[in-house]
Amino acid sequence: MAAEKKTSNHQKAFGWAARDISGILSPFNFTRRATEESDVRIKILYCGICHSDLHMSKSDIDFPITYPLVPGHEIVGEVIETGANVKKFKAGDRAGAGCLVRSCGDCEQCHESLESYCHKMVLTYNSTDHDGSPTYGDYSDIIVVHERYVFCIPDRLPLHSAAPLLCAGITVYSPMRYFGLDRPGLHVGVVGLGGLGGLGHVAVKFAKAMGMTATVISTSPHKQKEAIELLGADRFLVSTNDQQLKEAIGSLDGIIDTVSAYHPIAPLLGLLKQHGKLVVLGASKEPLRVPSIPFLLGRKIVSGSAAGGMKETQEMIDFAAEHNINAEVEVTPMNYVNTAMERLAKGDVKYRFVIDVGNSLKAD
Repeated sequence: MAAEKKTSNHQKAFGWAARDISGILSPFNFTRRATEESDVRIKILYCGICHSDLHMSKSDIDFPITYPLVPGHEIVGEVIETGANVKKFKAGDRAGAGCLVRSCGDCEQCHESLESYCHKMVLTYNSTDHDGSPTYGDYSDIIVVHERYVFCIPDRLPLHSAAPLLCAGITVYSPMRYFGLDRPGLHVGVVGLGGLGGLGHVAVKFAKAMGMTATVISTSPHKQKEAIELLGADRFLVSTNDQQLKEAIGSLDGIIDTVSAYHPIAPLLGLLKQHGKLVVLGASKEPLRVPSIPFLLGRKIVSGSAAGGMKETQEMIDFAAEHNINAEVEVTPMNYVNTAMERLAKGDVKYRFVIDVGNSLKAD
């Protein structure tokens, strides 16, 4: 397949967008910016539905929203056009894109391959690109992204289950690496299997692939069987069972907390060993209430983390391919997206919705 030559005009695109705080999505015609010399144009085949898509569509998060809003930042598909300066990709390649499509490239964070912490980063949707055009997400047919922010998707990763790795995967993988929760012999806890639309279940898979002992911490006793038998967790704690928590005091080197709803932090601190680390990934409207004495006396760390940079994201994808790590997904057609959003709000998915864009998105 020969690559198309880049054009100077904006390109027609089609997707589904939310028009107001109802969050209801419907067909939407729009334009993408032209493919420039360092850009890759991707035909989107699958896109994951992230919990943040739900919040952004309804504008119920502390973040300014501009409508119409095309959500989505878990993009996998096929390269259909490349700019003249692109080196890593050619037409026909499997490719993906994640939570951001540009950063300044000059700051300390960018120089250290931590683009997701750049103050001038351009989000994949609900942001403004360098040419002044709005960015639209992957509930659509095509996207244009600078080569630096495009990822190679190995052949051994199925595209439909690879899509959630571009957000859910890197969001749990990055803090594991950064905080040293990635070594054989360590014991890590994961709060919430379905937290943040499925981050927890991917965290368990990465923990096991890194050689760690994994304990799932959940309010739902019925999830124990799937946590252990399907995902490979070693232990399961019911967070409302005081006796179980008492027996597990001081047993964990670290905890990855994926739950976005308010929940008590003090019991989790009690589960940590001295010098243990609690990493919070869920964004709640409620203030984080952290008692000072437990983490002062135990020299424990309470921290947050966002998605990783470009280098680390590609590392995560390659690690997932090497260890056969795939997200557990439910594939849906585009016209099911509003129902999927309703189910996601109720936690009714195991564990990530993925839209079959290539086979179900039909332009008017």
